[in-house]
Amino acid sequence: MKASNGRPIQIVHVLYVLRGGGGIQKWLVDILQHIDRDRFRMDFLVHVLDACPEAEKICALGSRIILCPHPKKYVWQPWLYDRTFKGILQKYGPYDIIHSHTAHFNGYILRLAKQIGLPVRIAHSHNDTTSSDAREGLFRRSYIAWTKSLIPKYATIGLGASRKATAYMFGSAWEDNPRYQTLYCGLDLNSFRNPVEPTEVRTELGIPADAFVIGHVGRLVEQKNHLFMLEIAAEVAKLQPKMHMLLVGDGELRPNIKQKVAQLDLSDRVIFAGVRYDVHRLMLGAMDVFLFPSLYEGLGLVLIEAQAAGLPCILSDVVPEEADIVKPLIQRISLSKSASNWAKAIVDARNSSSAITQSEALAAVENSHFNIKMGVKNLIDIYESNFSTL
Repeated sequence: MKASNGRPIQIVHVLYVLRGGGGIQKWLVDILQHIDRDRFRMDFLVHVLDACPEAEKICALGSRIILCPHPKKYVWQPWLYDRTFKGILQKYGPYDIIHSHTAHFNGYILRLAKQIGLPVRIAHSHNDTTSSDAREGLFRRSYIAWTKSLIPKYATIGLGASRKATAYMFGSAWEDNPRYQTLYCGLDLNSFRNPVEPTEVRTELGIPADAFVIGHVGRLVEQKNHLFMLEIAAEVAKLQPKMHMLLVGDGELRPNIKQKVAQLDLSDRVIFAGVRYDVHRLMLGAMDVFLFPSLYEGLGLVLIEAQAAGLPCILSDVVPEEADIVKPLIQRISLSKSASNWAKAIVDARNSSSAITQSEALAAVENSHFNIKMGVKNLIDIYESNFSTL
């Protein structure tokens, strides 16, 4: 389907940040690569732009990245942000669909979009931050509640990355409203078919060939629970002297995490790999077990990748169960359990022979609702069914 004048359907995705290594950004690039770009034109309006391969791919695929000043710049003059944001949409449009990925701020974004007559307005929930919201101060909690209250008023469609993420943004009764639905983010997993030489990968990272490697991929932020990971690693080291931990990602807590590494005397055991664009290679060639003790998650796309790599996955029980695709690889543990309990589960997972090969695990993930082709088809159906009603 195209617009009535034969042009592609024009879509603008709105994000806070476009940076390397983010799950949302990777998903959007995968969608852009696989969608029919003659039928759908996608632009990306971002408030923070870092130089990264994702940005290069977006531009190479013919889409525009449009930089908008961050709303924090206008915290005491919000009308200036409103005017700037609407001016950008009018300058680069006209758009048929706005697809916002800005958490609770979606409501504010979509209110501005409605004010300039943008017809299809999508609020997309990628996380469930209920627990972290509750720890905020009164002013912040009030602000979140207000911005979330705008979403049902101004969103014509609501999407969630999981049932928990959908309920967080649209309420526990979301299934009773036809505007709201869960959309699982399909991933392009072709890279997990590529052969990898483990010795070569480990040598590059400075990891001994015979080391037992616990891996994690994620931003170095509170949500991912790195400080607890390190406590677990210290316990594993008591059981497995050749234990190493590979942390892939970067973030504002890097200094705190490095300090904890030193306190636990793990400096020669923990590798900070930074942001990487060969995660599949590190999973296949360097990791023995994947650790994912998140405090909260909307889904955890990297967990899907870990299963595609055939890794045993030890994860917290707050991660949405829709992420459990290859059941023999999954073990859930309560965050109330001690680091030693987690360590025992990790060692047991390493010592038990896997009931499934990596190729079988990859096939299972590709046959699930996280298949990129199915994900693109489902998103197209949402775009076209709502566009056709105009």
